[in-house]
Amino acid sequence: MGDMDTAGVIGRGLFIKGELTGEEDLIIEGRVEGEITLKKHLVIESTGIILADIQTENITIKGEMRGNMAATDKVEIHASARVVGDITAPRVVIEDGAHFKGHITMPEKASMPAPKRRER
Repeated sequence: MGDMDTAGVIGRGLFIKGELTGEEDLIIEGRVEGEITLKKHLVIESTGIILADIQTENITIKGEMRGNMAATDKVEIHASARVVGDITAPRVVIEDGAHFKGHITMPEKASMPAPKRRER
């Protein structure tokens, strides 16, 4: 995992619609709709609202997430999270108290497929 001290931040008051891509870690405190493709770690904070399909290495969800996720390493859903969508990742952690609706596919790391696009 990268160094979250140097991660980019989408603040609470920001709304982004479209494709979001990047090479570094990203923390989302605001709202993002569309598609997110990152190389490293995505953190959705408790104030974050995501309506997007995501492809990255690691995803940590503390806020609201609606969309399909594909992580090459791990998806972690915290107790405060509300998640609707399918997850494809070799490792998945769902804390007690989290709200999750969807399917989980846990392939071996070497055979990670691209996420299925969600119908809008």
